[in-house]
Amino acid sequence: MYSLQVMMGVLNHLSTLLLLSLLPPALSHVVEKFSDVPQCQNFFLEGTTPNLTGILVDGTVQNQNRYKPICQLFNNIYRFATLYDTTNRIPVFSAYTFTGPPTDPRPDQPWMIEPQLNGENNSPEMQKDSKEIEYQKQAGDNDYKNSIPIKGVNRGHLFPCSHAHDLDTQKSTFTLTNIVPQVVSFNNGRWRKMECKVQTTLKLNCKDANDQIKAYVVTGAVPSNNNTLKNRVNIPDLMWTAYCCYNNNLKQWVAQAHWGENQKEDNKTLPSNTLAELYDMLDRHYGGGGDVQVFPDQCPKGDILRELPLRDGDVYDHSVYDDDCVYSSVGVKGYYLPVVLVSVLVMMM
Repeated sequence: MYSLQVMMGVLNHLSTLLLLSLLPPALSHVVEKFSDVPQCQNFFLEGTTPNLTGILVDGTVQNQNRYKPICQLFNNIYRFATLYDTTNRIPVFSAYTFTGPPTDPRPDQPWMIEPQLNGENNSPEMQKDSKEIEYQKQAGDNDYKNSIPIKGVNRGHLFPCSHAHDLDTQKSTFTLTNIVPQVVSFNNGRWRKMECKVQTTLKLNCKDANDQIKAYVVTGAVPSNNNTLKNRVNIPDLMWTAYCCYNNNLKQWVAQAHWGENQKEDNKTLPSNTLAELYDMLDRHYGGGGDVQVFPDQCPKGDILRELPLRDGDVYDHSVYDDDCVYSSVGVKGYYLPVVLVSVLVMMM
């Protein structure tokens, strides 16, 4: 009887190990393919990842020693997905779902890094930057120390904190694998204004059949040839972003894109562009071939539906936004008037 019990115990143990071996790698963080983790695949419409010539094609990374798919894990939940360039030490893109504006103020969150890029396979979650280590395959907090006086750049989010719905997801955006060096006046000017306008657009237009806000967003950076921060971190030439969502009112999918050069500028606005225009632009930057695509085919590539409240050319273009996309005043010939007052004046004209 005792031998039978021992044998049954061994069989139970072996069956448990077999079951564990068959489970998907749910704790994987740096993966070979985004599809390795089902929760991570959900950040892409229909699980379809972007095609970028020479980098990511049909879900397969072309140079797996250089480009690393990261399923961004924070507090045991996958928050978004990033394709990271370990040579330039900046992300190629971050992909996320927008489900509504933040419910909390911008958190005071320490900057984090991805431990698995350092070969720490037992640490699937992003961790606080040590501030003492120069990481071989990723940027660290020290790389951005004195970045403004040295290069005129600061930390620019790809997945912006202002697009994260809950507090933990807001905190998760403060990983340096989601950050590029961005020219201060661009980051705090045209780019932030665009992020805030897009936030409003998604909130108003991207509602499914259950009246729930949901949009798929991919934001990326095109690296420069030799412009670097501290000879380590590439300062990208250009930033781009695109979204696609189902509009229940129109009963169809809608899409929009923006991009801008990462350089010092005045406080202009970034125009709205079609996906076709974005793909053409990215195709030129990534070596041609015509196979660049960010979203599946149901996302319209042609004209943007102008009846959507895209906030182009209206009073919001002149608003001053804070980090939480809250606008409080409007500039008019060097003076500032309350937004409500300006709105009234516009309607009276």
